[in-house]
Amino acid sequence: MSNAKILCAVLLGAAVGLGAAVVPGRVARADKPAPAPAGAAAVKCKAHNGKGCCDPAVAAHLPLAAVFSACGESDATFAGEEGSKETCKYVFKVEGQSEDGTFVQVYAPAQKEVPSEPADPFFSWKKVGKVFVTEKAKSPKAAPLLASSTGLWLPGKGYFVSVNASTKVCEKGQAKKLASSMK
Repeated sequence: MSNAKILCAVLLGAAVGLGAAVVPGRVARADKPAPAPAGAAAVKCKAHNGKGCCDPAVAAHLPLAAVFSACGESDATFAGEEGSKETCKYVFKVEGQSEDGTFVQVYAPAQKEVPSEPADPFFSWKKVGKVFVTEKAKSPKAAPLLASSTGLWLPGKGYFVSVNASTKVCEKGQAKKLASSMK
């Protein structure tokens, strides 16, 4: 066999092999994507100020839809989310207000030992269902904080969930409704 025939055979074999590898890949990409596992929600993130998205494990403790429902907010007023390892902050647009103070923030750190109630030197807490809600400030210096936000606290197994809801976004009565959505 001549070198030309060998080269032709090698090139033809390579073309057939490449075609066999690429064509099924293109066909597979044309198929519908596999359905999400049961219970999995579609990941949709609207990052705020480029600070990144919320960790789904943290956001699961208080989903955005629950904030919309309880606080009377919507996609139109939602400015975005800011996430870190243990924190998820939902930021909202409120007319005449800075976005620095218009949020609902979820904090869910892992803990070996979780207390049965919040130990707080600044606020007294009242249990509403399974969740504790800030009731009153223990000092005059803490009073403005309580006027500007409502704290929610839920003990879990190996973690606790703490929510800080701005009263500009979620009034105290609405925050109590929000408490029923905490997990």
